[in-house]
Amino acid sequence: MSLKKSDDSEPFHRLGRRNMLGVTAGAGAAALLGLSAGTAAAAPRTQTPRAPMLKGFTSRFTEVNGTRLHYVIGGQGDPLVLLPGWPRTWYQFHKIMPALARHYQVIAPDLRGMGDSDKPAGGYDKKTMARDIYELVRTLGHSQAYIAGEDIGSMVAHSFAANHPEATRKVALWEAGHPTEVFNDIRMLPQPGQPAPWWFAFNVLDQLPEQLLEGRFRFIVDWLIDFQGGDPKAFSEETRAVYAAAYDTPDAIRGGNGWYQTFQQDIADLKDYPVLTMPLLGIGGKYYELLLAQMEGLAADARYVELQGAGHYLAEERPHDIVRELTAFFR
Repeated sequence: MSLKKSDDSEPFHRLGRRNMLGVTAGAGAAALLGLSAGTAAAAPRTQTPRAPMLKGFTSRFTEVNGTRLHYVIGGQGDPLVLLPGWPRTWYQFHKIMPALARHYQVIAPDLRGMGDSDKPAGGYDKKTMARDIYELVRTLGHSQAYIAGEDIGSMVAHSFAANHPEATRKVALWEAGHPTEVFNDIRMLPQPGQPAPWWFAFNVLDQLPEQLLEGRFRFIVDWLIDFQGGDPKAFSEETRAVYAAAYDTPDAIRGGNGWYQTFQQDIADLKDYPVLTMPLLGIGGKYYELLLAQMEGLAADARYVELQGAGHYLAEERPHDIVRELTAFFR
């Protein structure tokens, strides 16, 4: 296994005063509550209902694994599946899809519980969600595909590779790995130099998130972009509004929370997974050290790249870097 990491990086378990999620100490109580001077007094803005379609791409639906998935597809060549994260939709890849479509048939689904896909009562463990994507790939007539994901999508990508290795040519994931016991070591109360990732705990609650956030999800979108984004200006007003609209209903909030509520099941499932043997690319920005800690011992042929100075939302903040790394890796 080859491992590329900066010389001054340190093992995740030795980070000391550095936060597991790469956050500095200045956030304090505001970070715990998800508030800042800028966001606390802000009012929700006008929201657009849907993401604009990209030139050369089409929007489709299909029934897979007992649920209806929405996906966007375009380009020609070997299939490349892009799996999005929370709280976003397929549209998080809109800056990289046209460039990738020059070499691949790009398939960007809304995951189960996301966007225009169904939001069933269950099935949010990553093994089931990976089965959704596997059946989507087969429905499109492919026996194998390149699989890539960011955030929650990276967890599904890993599960896809573990459960359907015969269908996985190569796998790329960034800004998180599959849920492991590392998640259980993340503290929920702020420590010196370690503000709390409050959304992990908040998203596992029943009913309360829907009650608080229905029609008000723009507050979450803005706060997360400003807090985790290396370049908040990379997100236009239109983009922020698209994401807010996608999560503004109780069903959408519940669906997204389902991905967090199944983390313990995901951790248990991982114990039965084999070490990945296909080539794997891991990319990190804000949470590079977290990615390394989660992937330790899980892939036999892995390469890791750190995008120094980047935030969490790499496909939108650093699209040229992501396109460069993906095309070089998949070729």
